[in-house]
Amino acid sequence: MSLPESAALFLARQTERVRRLPKKKRIVFPEGTDKRVQEAAARLTREGLIDPILVAGEPKTQDAEKYAALYFERRRSKGLTLMEAQQVARKPLYFASLMVAAGDADGAVGGAVNTTAETVRAALHCIGPAAGVRTVSGVFFVCVQDRGYGHDGVLAFADCGLVIDPSAVEIAEIAIATAHSTRTIIGTEPKVALLSFSTKGSAKHPFAEKMIEALRILRERAPDLDVDGELQADAALVASVGSSKAPGSTVAGRANTLIFPDLASGNIAYKLVERLGNGAAYGPFLQGLAKPVNDLSRGCSTDDVYGAAIVTALQSEGA
Repeated sequence: MSLPESAALFLARQTERVRRLPKKKRIVFPEGTDKRVQEAAARLTREGLIDPILVAGEPKTQDAEKYAALYFERRRSKGLTLMEAQQVARKPLYFASLMVAAGDADGAVGGAVNTTAETVRAALHCIGPAAGVRTVSGVFFVCVQDRGYGHDGVLAFADCGLVIDPSAVEIAEIAIATAHSTRTIIGTEPKVALLSFSTKGSAKHPFAEKMIEALRILRERAPDLDVDGELQADAALVASVGSSKAPGSTVAGRANTLIFPDLASGNIAYKLVERLGNGAAYGPFLQGLAKPVNDLSRGCSTDDVYGAAIVTALQSEGA
C-alpha cells in the first residue's frame, strides 16, 4: 500500500502556507556539512520557501563572542563562567540555538548527526520554555488512510517523544501545547482527547485517575479548550462508540488531538499506526519552547529535513 493521501495533502498544505507567509523565514541548520541537510537547503532555496543558514566549520569570532555573551547571561546563575560560555557558544548546536534566541534566525533544525538529547539540551539551555510553560514536549502529526478521522485524516499525537511519565499537571500542559500545535500546523480547531484504558470511570485505577485530574486542571487553566477525558481510543475516534460510551461529549468520536498518559503508550501507538495501519508520522516537533527548534532522526532523509524546516517556519509564525 502507498502512503495515505492525507500525508501528501498535509505536506502540500504546509508548503503552500509557508509560500504565502509575508516574509521568508530564516532557518538555521547546525549540521551544515551533512549532505542531506545541504540538499534540503538547496531545495528550499530553489523553491523560494525559506532562507536556510548552514553552520559549517568554525563560526566567525565576532558572532561567537556575541552569542557567548548571550549564553553567559542565560546560564550564569547556574554557575557558568564566561570562558565556559565562549567554548560552548562555538559548538554548532548551541551556536544555532543562540542565533534563534538572538533573533538572527527564526528557527533551527538539528539532529541529523546529533542525538535528540543533545539537540533538546541545547534548545533548552539557549532558548528555554515559552512564558508560563514548564513542560517542553514532542508532537507527531499522524496521517491515516481514512480521511474521516481527525482533520481530513491528520491527527496530533503527544507526547510520543520526550516526557516519559508525565504527572497530571504535565499532561495538562502537554495538552495545551498540543492544542496550539493543532491550530497552528494542522490548521483546525483542536478537539482534545485525554486517552486511557477506561472511559468516564468505566475502570478505577490511578492511571485513569491521572487523566481525570488532568481534565480538571485543563478546565481551570484553559476553559475555552474543547477537551474531554478520560476516553478510550475508540471512544475518542469513532462516532458511534463515542456517543455510546460518552454521550453528550463534544470531543468523543470527533477527536483530532490525542494526549497519551505516558511516553510508552504514545510511542507505541504512533508506530503501530505507521506500520500496521500504513500511516505516516511526521515529527517529533518540539512544543513549548519560546522559539522553535526541532529535532531530526539520525536516519533522516533529505525529504525529512525539508519537511521539518517547513513546519519550523510555520511554528515561528504561529508562536
